[in-house]
Amino acid sequence: HVNWVFGSQIEIIPCKICGDKSSGIHYGVITCEGCKGFFRRSQQSNAAYSCPRQKNCLIDRTSRNRCQHCRLQKCLAVGMSRDAVKFGRMSKKQRDSLYAEVQKHRLQQQQRDHQQQPGEAEPLTPSYGLSANGLTELHDDLSGYMDGHTPDGSKPDSAVSSFYLDIQPSPDQSGLDINGIKPEPICDFAPGSGFFPYCSFTNGETSPTVSMAELEHLAQNISKSHMETCQYLREELQQMTWQAFLQEEVENYQSKPREVMWQLCAIKITEAIQYVVEFAKRIDGFMELCQNDQIVLLKAGSLEVVFVRMCRAFDSQNNTVYFDGKYAGPDVFKSLGCDDLISSVFEFGKNLCSMHLSEDEIALFSAFVLMSADRSWLQEKVKVEKLQQKIQLALQHVLQKNHREDGILTKLICKVSTLRALCSRHTEKLTAFKAIYPDIVRAHFPPLYKELFGSDFEQSMPADGMGGGDVEEESETLYWCPAQTRVD
Repeated sequence: HVNWVFGSQIEIIPCKICGDKSSGIHYGVITCEGCKGFFRRSQQSNAAYSCPRQKNCLIDRTSRNRCQHCRLQKCLAVGMSRDAVKFGRMSKKQRDSLYAEVQKHRLQQQQRDHQQQPGEAEPLTPSYGLSANGLTELHDDLSGYMDGHTPDGSKPDSAVSSFYLDIQPSPDQSGLDINGIKPEPICDFAPGSGFFPYCSFTNGETSPTVSMAELEHLAQNISKSHMETCQYLREELQQMTWQAFLQEEVENYQSKPREVMWQLCAIKITEAIQYVVEFAKRIDGFMELCQNDQIVLLKAGSLEVVFVRMCRAFDSQNNTVYFDGKYAGPDVFKSLGCDDLISSVFEFGKNLCSMHLSEDEIALFSAFVLMSADRSWLQEKVKVEKLQQKIQLALQHVLQKNHREDGILTKLICKVSTLRALCSRHTEKLTAFKAIYPDIVRAHFPPLYKELFGSDFEQSMPADGMGGGDVEEESETLYWCPAQTRVD
Protein backbone atom coordinates (compact mmCIF):
# COMPACT_ATOMS: atom_id res chain seq x y z
CA HIS A 1 0.00 0.00 0.00
CA VAL A 2 2.77 2.42 0.94
CA ASN A 3 4.65 1.73 -2.29
CA TRP A 4 1.48 2.46 -4.25
CA VAL A 5 0.97 5.77 -2.45
CA PHE A 6 4.50 6.95 -3.05
CA GLY A 7 4.62 5.64 -6.57
CA SER A 8 1.54 7.45 -7.82
CA GLN A 9 0.28 10.03 -5.33
CA ILE A 10 3.32 11.76 -3.90
CA GLU A 11 2.88 14.49 -6.50
CA ILE A 12 0.06 15.91 -4.37
CA ILE A 13 2.84 17.38 -2.20
CA PRO A 14 4.23 20.48 -3.96
CA CYS A 15 7.92 20.92 -4.69
CA LYS A 16 9.79 21.81 -1.51
CA ILE A 17 11.95 24.27 -3.44
CA CYS A 18 9.60 26.33 -5.58
CA GLY A 19 6.09 25.08 -4.85
CA ASP A 20 5.51 23.75 -8.38
CA LYS A 21 3.90 20.38 -9.03
CA SER A 22 6.24 17.67 -7.76
CA SER A 23 7.13 14.48 -9.59
CA GLY A 24 8.67 12.38 -6.84
CA ILE A 25 11.54 12.18 -4.39
CA HIS A 26 14.72 13.44 -6.01
CA TYR A 27 18.03 13.54 -4.16
CA GLY A 28 16.17 12.92 -0.90
CA VAL A 29 13.58 15.70 -1.25
CA ILE A 30 10.17 15.98 -2.92
CA THR A 31 10.74 18.27 -5.91
CA CYS A 32 9.51 19.09 -9.37
CA GLU A 33 11.37 18.03 -12.51
CA GLY A 34 12.78 21.53 -12.90
CA CYS A 35 14.42 21.71 -9.47
CA LYS A 36 15.59 18.12 -9.79
CA GLY A 37 17.35 18.94 -13.07
CA PHE A 38 18.75 22.19 -11.69
CA PHE A 39 20.27 20.43 -8.67
CA ARG A 40 21.69 17.65 -10.83
CA ARG A 41 23.39 20.14 -13.13
CA SER A 42 24.77 22.15 -10.22
CA GLN A 43 26.39 19.03 -8.77
CA GLN A 44 27.75 17.71 -12.05
CA SER A 45 29.44 20.99 -12.95
CA ASN A 46 30.41 21.99 -9.41
CA ALA A 47 29.04 25.40 -10.34
CA ALA A 48 29.92 28.45 -8.24
CA TYR A 49 26.86 30.68 -8.48
CA SER A 50 26.69 34.25 -7.21
CA CYS A 51 23.70 36.29 -6.09
CA PRO A 52 23.32 39.79 -7.61
CA ARG A 53 21.22 40.91 -4.64
CA GLN A 54 21.35 40.21 -0.89
CA LYS A 55 21.47 36.38 -0.98
CA ASN A 56 17.88 36.19 0.22
CA CYS A 57 15.94 35.96 -3.06
CA LEU A 58 12.45 34.51 -2.97
CA ILE A 59 12.38 31.19 -4.79
CA ASP A 60 8.99 30.22 -6.18
CA ARG A 61 7.61 28.93 -9.45
CA THR A 62 7.81 32.26 -11.26
CA SER A 63 11.11 33.53 -9.82
CA ARG A 64 13.15 30.34 -9.51
CA ASN A 65 15.24 31.02 -12.61
CA ARG A 66 16.33 34.51 -11.60
CA CYS A 67 18.93 33.55 -8.99
CA GLN A 68 20.78 30.26 -9.26
CA HIS A 69 22.72 30.92 -6.05
CA CYS A 70 19.65 31.28 -3.83
CA ARG A 71 17.92 28.40 -5.56
CA LEU A 72 20.86 26.10 -4.88
CA GLN A 73 21.08 27.26 -1.27
CA LYS A 74 17.40 26.44 -0.81
CA CYS A 75 17.95 22.99 -2.34
CA LEU A 76 20.71 22.33 0.17
CA ALA A 77 18.74 23.85 3.06
CA VAL A 78 15.82 21.46 2.61
CA GLY A 79 18.17 18.49 2.41
CA MET A 80 18.88 17.73 -1.24
CA SER A 81 22.06 15.68 -1.58
CA ARG A 82 23.76 13.49 -4.14
CA ASP A 83 24.15 10.90 -1.40
CA ALA A 84 20.48 10.90 -0.35
CA VAL A 85 18.97 7.48 0.24
CA LYS A 86 16.42 5.99 -2.12
CA PHE A 87 12.83 5.65 -0.94
CA GLY A 88 13.21 1.91 -0.55
CA ARG A 89 15.98 2.45 2.01
CA MET A 90 14.03 4.94 4.11
CA SER A 91 13.34 4.05 7.71
CA LYS A 92 9.81 3.15 8.73
CA LYS A 93 9.59 6.43 10.62
CA GLN A 94 10.53 8.40 7.50
CA ARG A 95 8.04 6.52 5.34
CA ASP A 96 5.26 7.01 7.89
CA SER A 97 6.03 10.72 8.07
CA LEU A 98 5.90 11.01 4.30
CA TYR A 99 2.65 9.07 4.15
CA ALA A 100 1.15 11.43 6.76
CA GLU A 101 2.14 14.42 4.66
CA VAL A 102 0.48 12.91 1.60
CA GLN A 103 -2.69 12.38 3.62
CA LYS A 104 -2.56 15.97 4.92
CA HIS A 105 -2.30 17.45 1.44
CA ARG A 106 -5.02 15.14 0.17
CA LEU A 107 -7.34 16.33 2.95
CA GLN A 108 -6.52 19.96 2.18
CA GLN A 109 -7.31 19.35 -1.48
CA GLN A 110 -10.65 17.77 -0.57
CA GLN A 111 -11.48 20.75 1.62
CA ARG A 112 -10.65 23.16 -1.20
CA ASP A 113 -12.77 21.16 -3.61
CA HIS A 114 -15.64 21.19 -1.14
CA GLN A 115 -15.40 24.95 -0.66
CA GLN A 116 -15.30 25.59 -4.40
CA GLN A 117 -18.57 27.21 -5.40
CA PRO A 118 -20.46 25.89 -8.45
CA GLY A 119 -19.38 27.75 -11.54
CA GLU A 120 -16.46 29.40 -9.80
CA ALA A 121 -13.24 29.37 -11.78
CA GLU A 122 -10.39 27.47 -10.19
CA PRO A 123 -7.06 29.25 -9.71
CA LEU A 124 -4.18 28.62 -12.04
CA THR A 125 -2.78 25.28 -10.96
CA PRO A 126 0.91 24.44 -10.95
CA SER A 127 0.51 21.60 -13.42
CA TYR A 128 3.08 21.72 -16.16
CA GLY A 129 2.82 18.51 -18.12
CA LEU A 130 3.09 19.07 -21.84
CA SER A 131 0.35 18.73 -24.39
CA ALA A 132 2.12 16.68 -27.03
CA ASN A 133 4.35 13.68 -27.53
CA GLY A 134 6.78 15.98 -29.25
CA LEU A 135 6.55 18.32 -26.25
CA THR A 136 6.04 16.00 -23.28
CA GLU A 137 9.72 15.39 -22.71
CA LEU A 138 10.76 18.97 -23.38
CA HIS A 139 12.19 19.64 -19.96
CA ASP A 140 13.99 16.31 -19.57
CA ASP A 141 15.39 16.48 -23.08
CA LEU A 142 16.47 20.09 -22.70
CA SER A 143 18.07 19.26 -19.36
CA GLY A 144 19.87 16.44 -21.14
CA TYR A 145 21.21 18.84 -23.74
CA MET A 146 22.48 21.08 -20.99
CA ASP A 147 24.25 18.14 -19.38
CA GLY A 148 25.91 17.10 -22.63
CA HIS A 149 23.67 14.16 -23.52
CA THR A 150 21.39 13.41 -26.41
CA PRO A 151 17.79 12.32 -25.71
CA ASP A 152 18.74 8.64 -25.82
CA GLY A 153 21.27 9.16 -23.07
CA SER A 154 24.36 9.01 -25.24
CA LYS A 155 27.04 11.67 -25.43
CA PRO A 156 26.98 13.90 -28.51
CA ASP A 157 29.75 14.01 -31.04
CA SER A 158 33.01 15.33 -29.67
CA ALA A 159 32.86 18.26 -32.08
CA VAL A 160 29.87 19.69 -30.25
CA SER A 161 30.34 18.14 -26.81
CA SER A 162 31.96 21.19 -25.29
CA PHE A 163 29.15 23.36 -26.61
CA TYR A 164 26.51 21.42 -24.72
CA LEU A 165 28.49 21.53 -21.50
CA ASP A 166 28.87 25.30 -21.74
CA ILE A 167 25.20 26.11 -22.17
CA GLN A 168 23.47 27.70 -19.20
CA PRO A 169 20.44 25.87 -17.79
CA SER A 170 17.22 26.64 -19.55
CA PRO A 171 14.20 28.06 -17.74
CA ASP A 172 12.14 25.36 -16.13
CA GLN A 173 8.78 26.53 -17.35
CA SER A 174 7.20 23.79 -19.39
CA GLY A 175 5.94 24.10 -22.92
CA LEU A 176 2.44 23.88 -24.30
CA ASP A 177 0.58 22.78 -21.20
CA ILE A 178 -3.03 23.02 -22.29
CA ASN A 179 -5.15 20.35 -20.63
CA GLY A 180 -5.32 20.44 -16.88
CA ILE A 181 -4.67 24.16 -16.64
CA LYS A 182 -7.52 26.29 -15.38
CA PRO A 183 -7.79 30.03 -15.95
CA GLU A 184 -7.29 32.43 -13.11
CA PRO A 185 -10.51 33.62 -11.44
CA ILE A 186 -12.17 36.46 -13.26
CA CYS A 187 -13.56 39.13 -10.97
CA ASP A 188 -16.97 40.65 -11.48
CA PHE A 189 -17.05 43.77 -13.59
CA ALA A 190 -18.69 46.76 -12.03
CA PRO A 191 -21.04 48.51 -14.43
CA GLY A 192 -19.38 51.55 -15.85
CA SER A 193 -19.81 54.22 -18.41
CA GLY A 194 -17.69 54.93 -21.40
CA PHE A 195 -18.50 52.15 -23.86
CA PHE A 196 -16.37 51.53 -26.89
CA PRO A 197 -18.27 49.83 -29.71
CA TYR A 198 -16.30 47.32 -31.73
CA CYS A 199 -15.80 47.85 -35.39
CA SER A 200 -17.39 45.38 -37.76
CA PHE A 201 -16.11 41.83 -37.95
CA THR A 202 -14.71 40.48 -41.17
CA ASN A 203 -17.76 38.24 -41.53
CA GLY A 204 -20.17 41.13 -41.13
CA GLU A 205 -21.06 40.52 -37.49
CA THR A 206 -20.59 43.16 -34.83
CA SER A 207 -19.38 42.45 -31.35
CA PRO A 208 -20.97 43.58 -28.09
CA THR A 209 -19.84 46.77 -26.43
CA VAL A 210 -17.24 46.61 -23.66
CA SER A 211 -17.28 48.73 -20.52
CA MET A 212 -14.36 50.79 -19.29
CA ALA A 213 -14.23 48.57 -16.20
CA GLU A 214 -13.77 45.49 -18.37
CA LEU A 215 -11.00 47.14 -20.37
CA GLU A 216 -9.25 48.17 -17.15
CA HIS A 217 -9.51 44.64 -15.81
CA LEU A 218 -8.18 43.09 -19.01
CA ALA A 219 -5.30 45.56 -19.18
CA GLN A 220 -4.36 44.81 -15.57
CA ASN A 221 -4.61 41.06 -16.13
CA ILE A 222 -2.38 41.15 -19.20
CA SER A 223 0.16 43.49 -17.59
CA LYS A 224 0.34 41.30 -14.50
CA SER A 225 0.73 38.18 -16.64
CA HIS A 226 3.50 39.88 -18.60
CA MET A 227 5.47 40.94 -15.54
CA GLU A 228 5.16 37.49 -13.97
CA THR A 229 6.51 35.78 -17.07
CA CYS A 230 9.35 38.03 -18.16
CA GLN A 231 12.71 36.29 -18.36
CA TYR A 232 14.43 39.30 -16.87
CA LEU A 233 13.31 42.38 -15.00
CA ARG A 234 13.88 45.58 -16.94
CA GLU A 235 15.94 46.94 -14.05
CA GLU A 236 18.24 43.92 -14.27
CA LEU A 237 18.67 44.39 -18.00
CA GLN A 238 19.46 48.08 -17.61
CA GLN A 239 22.11 47.28 -15.02
CA MET A 240 23.75 44.85 -17.42
CA THR A 241 23.91 47.10 -20.48
CA TRP A 242 27.58 47.87 -19.80
CA GLN A 243 28.40 44.15 -19.95
CA ALA A 244 29.08 43.88 -23.67
CA PHE A 245 31.12 41.11 -25.24
CA LEU A 246 34.82 41.89 -25.61
CA GLN A 247 36.34 41.59 -29.07
CA GLU A 248 38.01 38.34 -28.06
CA GLU A 249 34.65 36.93 -27.02
CA VAL A 250 33.03 38.11 -30.24
CA GLU A 251 35.71 36.33 -32.24
CA ASN A 252 35.10 33.20 -30.18
CA TYR A 253 31.43 33.20 -31.22
CA GLN A 254 32.38 33.91 -34.82
CA SER A 255 34.73 30.93 -34.82
CA LYS A 256 32.08 28.50 -33.61
CA PRO A 257 30.96 25.97 -36.22
CA ARG A 258 27.73 27.00 -37.90
CA GLU A 259 25.78 24.08 -36.46
CA VAL A 260 26.97 24.83 -32.93
CA MET A 261 25.85 28.46 -33.14
CA TRP A 262 22.49 27.38 -34.56
CA GLN A 263 22.04 24.99 -31.65
CA LEU A 264 22.86 27.72 -29.16
CA CYS A 265 20.37 30.13 -30.72
CA ALA A 266 17.69 27.43 -30.94
CA ILE A 267 18.04 26.79 -27.22
CA LYS A 268 17.94 30.49 -26.36
CA ILE A 269 14.84 31.00 -28.52
CA THR A 270 13.19 28.01 -26.86
CA GLU A 271 13.91 29.43 -23.42
CA ALA A 272 12.19 32.69 -24.36
CA ILE A 273 9.23 30.90 -25.92
CA GLN A 274 8.61 28.90 -22.77
CA TYR A 275 7.94 32.18 -20.96
CA VAL A 276 5.64 33.30 -23.78
CA VAL A 277 3.60 30.11 -23.41
CA GLU A 278 3.22 30.80 -19.71
CA PHE A 279 2.20 34.39 -20.52
CA ALA A 280 -0.50 33.20 -22.92
CA LYS A 281 -2.01 30.78 -20.43
CA ARG A 282 -2.55 33.61 -17.93
CA ILE A 283 -4.38 35.94 -20.31
CA ASP A 284 -8.09 36.12 -19.54
CA GLY A 285 -9.95 34.41 -22.35
CA PHE A 286 -7.10 32.35 -23.78
CA MET A 287 -7.87 29.19 -21.82
CA GLU A 288 -11.52 29.52 -22.83
CA LEU A 289 -10.56 28.96 -26.47
CA CYS A 290 -10.70 25.41 -27.76
CA GLN A 291 -7.48 23.43 -27.43
CA ASN A 292 -6.97 23.41 -31.19
CA ASP A 293 -7.00 27.20 -31.35
CA GLN A 294 -4.76 27.60 -28.30
CA ILE A 295 -2.11 25.47 -29.96
CA VAL A 296 -2.52 27.13 -33.36
CA LEU A 297 -2.05 30.58 -31.82
CA LEU A 298 1.02 29.51 -29.85
CA LYS A 299 2.59 27.77 -32.82
CA ALA A 300 2.06 30.75 -35.09
CA GLY A 301 2.69 33.64 -32.71
CA SER A 302 5.16 32.67 -30.01
CA LEU A 303 8.28 33.76 -31.90
CA GLU A 304 6.61 37.02 -32.88
CA VAL A 305 6.06 37.77 -29.19
CA VAL A 306 9.70 36.90 -28.48
CA PHE A 307 10.71 39.57 -31.00
CA VAL A 308 8.36 42.08 -29.35
CA ARG A 309 9.76 41.31 -25.92
CA MET A 310 13.26 41.69 -27.31
CA CYS A 311 12.89 45.48 -27.22
CA ARG A 312 13.12 45.25 -23.42
CA ALA A 313 16.61 43.77 -23.77
CA PHE A 314 17.77 46.01 -26.60
CA ASP A 315 20.34 48.78 -26.17
CA SER A 316 19.66 51.14 -29.07
CA GLN A 317 22.67 53.34 -28.32
CA ASN A 318 25.11 50.49 -28.93
CA ASN A 319 22.87 48.41 -31.22
CA THR A 320 23.20 45.39 -28.92
CA VAL A 321 20.79 42.88 -27.43
CA TYR A 322 21.09 40.73 -24.32
CA PHE A 323 22.25 37.26 -25.36
CA ASP A 324 23.97 34.45 -23.49
CA GLY A 325 24.86 36.54 -20.45
CA LYS A 326 26.03 39.80 -22.07
CA TYR A 327 24.99 42.38 -24.65
CA ALA A 328 25.80 41.30 -28.19
CA GLY A 329 25.95 43.12 -31.50
CA PRO A 330 25.08 41.63 -34.90
CA ASP A 331 28.68 40.50 -35.41
CA VAL A 332 28.31 37.92 -32.61
CA PHE A 333 25.92 35.96 -34.85
CA LYS A 334 28.18 35.93 -37.93
CA SER A 335 28.72 32.17 -37.96
CA LEU A 336 24.98 31.52 -38.35
CA GLY A 337 25.32 32.34 -42.03
CA CYS A 338 22.20 34.50 -42.20
CA ASP A 339 23.37 38.10 -41.94
CA ASP A 340 20.24 39.42 -43.65
CA LEU A 341 17.96 37.89 -41.01
CA ILE A 342 20.12 39.10 -38.13
CA SER A 343 20.26 42.59 -39.61
CA SER A 344 16.47 42.67 -39.94
CA VAL A 345 15.97 41.44 -36.37
CA PHE A 346 18.26 44.14 -35.01
CA GLU A 347 16.57 46.77 -37.15
CA PHE A 348 13.17 45.73 -35.82
CA GLY A 349 14.45 45.78 -32.24
CA LYS A 350 15.91 49.24 -32.73
CA ASN A 351 12.71 50.62 -34.26
CA LEU A 352 10.45 49.17 -31.58
CA CYS A 353 12.83 50.31 -28.85
CA SER A 354 12.68 53.86 -30.25
CA MET A 355 8.95 53.94 -29.47
CA HIS A 356 9.80 53.83 -25.73
CA LEU A 357 6.94 51.51 -24.84
CA SER A 358 6.04 51.03 -21.20
CA GLU A 359 5.76 47.54 -19.73
CA ASP A 360 1.95 47.80 -19.91
CA GLU A 361 2.12 48.73 -23.58
CA ILE A 362 4.56 45.92 -24.39
CA ALA A 363 2.30 43.48 -22.55
CA LEU A 364 -0.85 44.47 -24.42
CA PHE A 365 0.86 44.64 -27.81
CA SER A 366 2.32 41.16 -27.17
CA ALA A 367 -1.16 39.83 -26.37
CA PHE A 368 -2.58 41.52 -29.47
CA VAL A 369 0.07 39.90 -31.66
CA LEU A 370 -0.49 36.49 -30.10
CA MET A 371 -4.29 36.52 -30.46
CA SER A 372 -4.29 37.05 -34.22
CA ALA A 373 -7.59 35.93 -35.66
CA ASP A 374 -6.24 35.52 -39.20
CA ARG A 375 -4.15 32.43 -38.40
CA SER A 376 -4.83 29.40 -40.57
CA TRP A 377 -6.62 26.36 -39.11
CA LEU A 378 -8.48 28.21 -36.37
CA GLN A 379 -11.75 26.45 -35.58
CA GLU A 380 -13.45 29.30 -33.70
CA LYS A 381 -12.22 32.28 -35.65
CA VAL A 382 -14.92 34.67 -34.45
CA LYS A 383 -14.19 33.87 -30.81
CA VAL A 384 -10.51 34.62 -31.34
CA GLU A 385 -11.39 37.77 -33.26
CA LYS A 386 -13.54 39.05 -30.40
CA LEU A 387 -10.73 38.45 -27.93
CA GLN A 388 -8.19 40.21 -30.15
CA GLN A 389 -10.42 43.22 -30.66
CA LYS A 390 -11.02 43.46 -26.92
CA ILE A 391 -7.25 43.42 -26.39
CA GLN A 392 -6.84 46.09 -29.07
CA LEU A 393 -9.32 48.32 -27.25
CA ALA A 394 -7.48 47.73 -23.97
CA LEU A 395 -4.22 48.68 -25.70
CA GLN A 396 -5.80 51.82 -27.14
CA HIS A 397 -7.17 52.69 -23.70
CA VAL A 398 -3.73 52.34 -22.07
CA LEU A 399 -2.04 54.37 -24.81
CA GLN A 400 -4.56 57.17 -24.31
CA LYS A 401 -4.19 57.00 -20.54
CA ASN A 402 -0.41 57.28 -20.95
CA HIS A 403 -0.90 60.36 -23.15
CA ARG A 404 0.91 58.82 -26.09
CA GLU A 405 1.00 60.66 -29.38
CA ASP A 406 -1.71 60.20 -31.98
CA GLY A 407 -1.09 57.43 -34.44
CA ILE A 408 1.06 55.24 -32.20
CA LEU A 409 -1.56 52.46 -32.21
CA THR A 410 -1.50 52.44 -36.00
CA LYS A 411 2.30 52.30 -35.96
CA LEU A 412 2.21 49.33 -33.60
CA ILE A 413 -0.33 47.44 -35.68
CA CYS A 414 1.80 48.06 -38.77
CA LYS A 415 4.64 46.26 -36.97
CA VAL A 416 2.68 43.01 -37.24
CA SER A 417 3.51 42.60 -40.93
CA THR A 418 7.20 43.13 -40.14
CA LEU A 419 7.03 40.50 -37.40
CA ARG A 420 5.52 37.99 -39.78
CA ALA A 421 8.16 38.69 -42.39
CA LEU A 422 10.89 38.09 -39.78
CA CYS A 423 9.35 34.81 -38.67
CA SER A 424 8.89 33.69 -42.25
CA ARG A 425 12.54 34.43 -42.97
CA HIS A 426 13.55 32.52 -39.82
CA THR A 427 11.62 29.49 -41.07
CA GLU A 428 13.32 29.74 -44.46
CA LYS A 429 16.76 29.86 -42.85
CA LEU A 430 15.92 26.92 -40.59
CA THR A 431 14.69 24.90 -43.57
CA ALA A 432 17.94 25.57 -45.42
CA PHE A 433 20.00 24.67 -42.34
CA LYS A 434 17.98 21.50 -41.77
CA ALA A 435 18.64 20.40 -45.35
CA ILE A 436 22.39 20.50 -44.64
CA TYR A 437 22.38 19.29 -41.02
CA PRO A 438 19.29 17.07 -40.61
CA ASP A 439 20.92 14.88 -37.96
CA ILE A 440 21.94 17.87 -35.85
CA VAL A 441 18.40 19.25 -35.87
CA ARG A 442 16.82 15.88 -35.20
CA ALA A 443 19.13 14.84 -32.37
CA HIS A 444 20.17 18.05 -30.68
CA PHE A 445 17.62 20.83 -31.18
CA PRO A 446 15.08 21.33 -28.36
CA PRO A 447 11.83 19.38 -28.93
CA LEU A 448 9.67 22.48 -28.52
CA TYR A 449 11.71 24.36 -31.13
CA LYS A 450 11.31 21.49 -33.60
CA GLU A 451 7.61 21.23 -32.82
CA LEU A 452 6.99 24.91 -33.42
CA PHE A 453 9.15 25.45 -36.47
CA GLY A 454 9.38 22.04 -38.11
CA SER A 455 7.75 21.54 -41.48
CA ASP A 456 5.87 18.39 -40.51
CA PHE A 457 3.04 20.37 -38.96
CA GLU A 458 2.49 22.55 -41.98
CA GLN A 459 2.72 19.63 -44.39
CA SER A 460 0.05 17.73 -42.47
CA MET A 461 -2.45 20.56 -42.85
CA PRO A 462 -4.81 21.14 -45.77
CA ALA A 463 -3.53 23.75 -48.17
CA ASP A 464 -6.62 25.91 -47.72
CA GLY A 465 -6.80 25.46 -43.96
CA MET A 466 -10.35 24.14 -44.26
CA GLY A 467 -12.06 20.82 -43.99
CA GLY A 468 -10.44 18.34 -41.67
CA GLY A 469 -7.89 20.80 -40.42
CA ASP A 470 -8.22 19.67 -36.81
CA VAL A 471 -4.86 19.95 -35.16
CA GLU A 472 -5.38 17.10 -32.71
CA GLU A 473 -6.46 14.75 -35.51
CA GLU A 474 -3.73 15.77 -37.91
CA SER A 475 -0.81 15.60 -35.50
CA GLU A 476 -0.62 13.01 -32.77
CA THR A 477 2.08 15.07 -31.09
CA LEU A 478 -0.55 17.52 -29.92
CA TYR A 479 -2.19 15.24 -27.38
CA TRP A 480 -1.44 15.89 -23.73
CA CYS A 481 0.64 13.20 -22.02
CA PRO A 482 0.86 13.49 -18.23
CA ALA A 483 4.34 13.04 -16.84
CA GLN A 484 5.02 9.85 -14.93
CA THR A 485 5.77 10.12 -11.23
CA ARG A 486 9.31 8.98 -10.54
CA VAL A 487 11.19 8.22 -7.35
CA ASP A 488 14.95 8.53 -7.76
